[in-house]
Amino acid sequence: MAELTRGRGEDAAEPDLWERLRRFTPARIGLGRVGGSLPTRAQLEFELAHARARDAVHTRFDTAALADELRGAGFDEPVMVRSQVRDRMEYLLRPDLGRLLDQSSRVLLSGPVTRPGDLAIVVADGLSAIAPARHAAPLLREIRANLEGGAHKATIVVATFARVALGDEIGERLGARAVAVLIGERPGLSAPDSLGIYLTWAPRVGRSDAERNCISNIRPEGLGYAKAASRLLYLLDRAGRLGLSGVALKDDSEGAPPALGRKRR
Repeated sequence: MAELTRGRGEDAAEPDLWERLRRFTPARIGLGRVGGSLPTRAQLEFELAHARARDAVHTRFDTAALADELRGAGFDEPVMVRSQVRDRMEYLLRPDLGRLLDQSSRVLLSGPVTRPGDLAIVVADGLSAIAPARHAAPLLREIRANLEGGAHKATIVVATFARVALGDEIGERLGARAVAVLIGERPGLSAPDSLGIYLTWAPRVGRSDAERNCISNIRPEGLGYAKAASRLLYLLDRAGRLGLSGVALKDDSEGAPPALGRKRR
């Protein structure tokens, strides 16, 4: 810091310098101090961010509202399932139950209500129910645009009290070649609504995290919807060619054509 402000006078230069740096990051930098404490404004902003992150963890997943939004966007009726978790507190305390479908959901996925497809897309609450509430529908619209005219047909499943691995059982019961779990990520102090995608090829109960590919921080302030959808379809195409996903499937989509997977005109 001494090098950055040398020759200009600390009091005059430091505020302008920190303002310039803050344009490049949402991180809390150059907060200043009052005695041995933070300035009141910085302290209040921290407490607000902490409250938003805490609220994101405990917010109820409004599946009915999401289903209405998806129908309004022209999607088929989503299949509604849930894990063996009974409430939000148990979800936080028992991750193992969040990886297993309850009995009624198993029956449902074995019945005529489901539609077979190559790809199962699971929209799940995870650790931030506000993430799928805000971002799932616009992201799915971008995914649909990429899928149009392609080889993949998708079934949308909405899952409550879900962990990532719940997608393995859902995909296996649907007979899907791949499952993409759109799930709320653990909230941070600068991003309480970040959405992640976890792609698993040939889903089945017992798959490990090493067999998944993750696309993280999907939100307007992070990875945009169009770019996230393009990356997912790129990975899906590569997974189909190689017959695998996870650590053995490298994401080099940055060098891929931007229109990959879109309908040819």
